[in-house]
Amino acid sequence: MAKVIAAFSIFVLISSFLSVGGNLKTIKAQKTWCVPKPSLNEGTLMENINFACSEVDCKKVLQKGLPCYSPDNLMNHAAIAMNLYYQCKGRNKWNCDFKNSGLITLSDPSYDNCVFE
Repeated sequence: MAKVIAAFSIFVLISSFLSVGGNLKTIKAQKTWCVPKPSLNEGTLMENINFACSEVDCKKVLQKGLPCYSPDNLMNHAAIAMNLYYQCKGRNKWNCDFKNSGLITLSDPSYDNCVFE
């Protein structure tokens, strides 16, 4: 019986130590974004836009007059569409593959008033 009480006491002591901050550290997940590889041709960029926007609603971010529409070019629009798809599908590495044309980045690609989620 004394061994059980001693074991329980140690358990309570360790639990209290960890719950107060002890050496238990939590690792915050790193935010990531999906963008097209810089060397992509226009055909691949257009394929990526079409695929991503067929799976998620791009109209809310790629509409003329909205902050992310400009600059009005395929590289920018592909980045927005690919990232929207990546974020909506769970930020898994395979959600940024796009036939090996996507790139996961730790650098926030947001600019001006265009915020990449």
